[in-house]
Amino acid sequence: MSGQLTGAIALPDGTMVRGRGRREPLPPGPLPDYGLYLASRRRFPRPHGNRWHPAWPADWIDWPDFRTPRDGGMAAATICHAYLLARRGQRVEVACGGGTGRTGTVLACMAVLAGHPAADAVDWTRRHYRPRAVETPGQRRWIRWFVAHHSDHSETQISRDPGENQ
Repeated sequence: MSGQLTGAIALPDGTMVRGRGRREPLPPGPLPDYGLYLASRRRFPRPHGNRWHPAWPADWIDWPDFRTPRDGGMAAATICHAYLLARRGQRVEVACGGGTGRTGTVLACMAVLAGHPAADAVDWTRRHYRPRAVETPGQRRWIRWFVAHHSDHSETQISRDPGENQ
């Protein structure tokens, strides 16, 4: 785990996380230790298939473009898990197709986990990540749902192993 990921942002507690679009080339520099990828299930990697598959541990959330996750509880637990890995110093990457809506939504949730006020999470993400992050009203509502139901990120609450959903 030497060196930060190129393009990583510091969450309010100093935890580093990189957001990006999977359609963008992989930035130079160190590779992630863990990736959290957001896509419709039909875009997930397939064994022996031709879809992109990271060379590092990763979890995938079934999350259609411009929408919210199909399984909110699983998505919230996976976001908390990714945040905890990053807080422990692992190089964590979050990515969707374009890197703006779904990725911005996850980064806003992580900002709340890092201690930022929930009411300002979208604006914080737009200031520190991308000005158009969190693209839809549904994504903003989902952040509020996340905060109401899953913002307790204590290590005793999240006990999954990295890469469990590979």
